[in-house]
Amino acid sequence: MDKNILQTLSIKVSPINDHVLYFYDGRDLSGEPDFLTQENSWIYYGAMSLGLATYAIHKGNKAVVFDSMSHPLQGEWVKNYLRSIGIKHFTLVNSHWHLDHVAGNASYKDDDIIATYLTRKALETNKQAIEEGTTDLGPPGISVVLPNIAYYDNLTLYLDDLRIELLNFNIHTDDGTCLYIPQDKILFAGDMLEDTVTFILNPEDMPTHIAELNRMKELDIKAIYPNHGDPEVIASGGYDKTFIDATIDYDTKMLARAHDANFHESTIEDLAGDSIGKGWVHYFEPYEEVHKLNLKTVSDYYRDKDIPSLK
Repeated sequence: MDKNILQTLSIKVSPINDHVLYFYDGRDLSGEPDFLTQENSWIYYGAMSLGLATYAIHKGNKAVVFDSMSHPLQGEWVKNYLRSIGIKHFTLVNSHWHLDHVAGNASYKDDDIIATYLTRKALETNKQAIEEGTTDLGPPGISVVLPNIAYYDNLTLYLDDLRIELLNFNIHTDDGTCLYIPQDKILFAGDMLEDTVTFILNPEDMPTHIAELNRMKELDIKAIYPNHGDPEVIASGGYDKTFIDATIDYDTKMLARAHDANFHESTIEDLAGDSIGKGWVHYFEPYEEVHKLNLKTVSDYYRDKDIPSLK
């Protein structure tokens, strides 16, 4: 790997506690290399414009890394950093199959990579299109390195004496993994929670998403760390359970109003304003595009369908 290229990256590193690090890139794109900021790229729209975090839980010379970022060079940068602080043994966990979370998997090709069986299946099914850059997201293509360990429902890992739980929730996508550390009461949420608003891709599953968010709330959580969130909130201790409430509220209002005559004109303020006002989430202008896509996705799907009850 060309060290000069790696040195052009602007990834920020900060401790969450004595055994968790977070790595953050994006939002402020000044000085970022061209391959991360090309506006016709899913790397830009899927990750860098919104900001992207990944996390490493470490003990001694071992680490569990949660997601591999949105470009192979970012994945290599993170692994090199961890090597520089003495990490020799790596386990990578993929939160879900979307490209901005698996693009750096190649850096871990000789390590264990864990995901749900649905994540592995999606990557297998779409492998050729992903590598050719011909998915719905378009270019660039990336090398697909598949998880070699796949689980159903939940999986428990131990990093020395630290218990780590991998939990499958059908939120955002049905293959999603969140990582929970019971000792710390910390939840790493992947794309199940985003600040400002969630990305709705499967409107037919919205009642399930809401039910699953309520199931997530049953966990004993002190702090939540998303992959797409406000770096200042992440650095200052993360989000609390109201982050889940904000997502439930947005999804519920989106679903309930899908047949309204002026639904397409609904603003972020209309559907997330209460949560923003309470400080549960924070307005970030690039999420306007996500919100507009959500309106279209939900409207198109429910145009000729009854809105399901959430009771």
